[in-house]
Amino acid sequence: MALLKNFNRKAKIENETGLGTNSALSGGRFFKKGGQPNLQIRGMHFWERLNIYHSLLSMPFWKFLVLILGFFMAINLVFACIYLAFIDHLGGMVATTPLEKFGEAFFFSAQTFTTVGYGRINPIGFGASLTASLEALTGLMTFALMTGLLYGRFARPRAYIRYSKNAIFAPFKDGTAFMFRMVPYTKNYLMNVEVRMTLAIRVTEDGQTKNKFFNMPLDLAKATTMTANWTLVHPINEESPMYHLSKEDLMNAQAEVLIFVQGYDESFSSTVFSRSSYTYEEFVYGAKFTLMYNSNENNTSTVLHLDMLDDYTPAEITEKY
Repeated sequence: MALLKNFNRKAKIENETGLGTNSALSGGRFFKKGGQPNLQIRGMHFWERLNIYHSLLSMPFWKFLVLILGFFMAINLVFACIYLAFIDHLGGMVATTPLEKFGEAFFFSAQTFTTVGYGRINPIGFGASLTASLEALTGLMTFALMTGLLYGRFARPRAYIRYSKNAIFAPFKDGTAFMFRMVPYTKNYLMNVEVRMTLAIRVTEDGQTKNKFFNMPLDLAKATTMTANWTLVHPINEESPMYHLSKEDLMNAQAEVLIFVQGYDESFSSTVFSRSSYTYEEFVYGAKFTLMYNSNENNTSTVLHLDMLDDYTPAEITEKY
């Protein structure tokens, strides 16, 4: 850790991050690139902190589909085994071998679960009929829940924002600025967008390692609308916590820049939020972002190249890092 003798004492301390200053919070970055807190939760039983609804809404879509398919297969396997106990009470069975009988019981279960009911196989007697009734009820309740979850996943407001892979130290006016850029990658355009940037460093004071947070004022922190890429600029001047800090200083302090974005999504008619961060390993010194848009062939509209979000070229900066 670093003492940071050259640290700018005029920098404004940020006390509203919700992150602790205790030195125990020093295990890697605070936020992952996707915005999720880099935090492992221990000390409580898994079932006590399990939130099934939140997990099903927030998990990747491919995992959600695999889970649905796995549940469908598992529940039908269970009922197929139960039907085998009443195999003599299932009318319309044409199977002769045990494997074929299990197959017919499985697909009868699937038809009952989905309430399709083709009619060739039908339950006879109280036990088989009760089992089929319970499965039909389970199927109706399951599809009601799945419908709600699917709607919740598609209708859940999200800030469809993508951030540049690196943050750069670039020439700005007569000095240097810390920059990154972001872009909306769908047609969910945002209005009244506001961005806050915070510098998190780990320093040693009085023999103790602490986390400290400092506000990083932006040249432009608010925008009425965001329809294309936006480069966020933090001028490194007398008010900046990065003022006079070298590349080595930021590395020793394990510097991380925290990004908080909020805006009003006109499609969802709701306020959405997004987070990300850049660690000292993702800083590029002496660079400038390349333009990621140009006019189309007929000069009638602007073409935005999302694949150029991370592109930059070398540039001279006045500060010596």
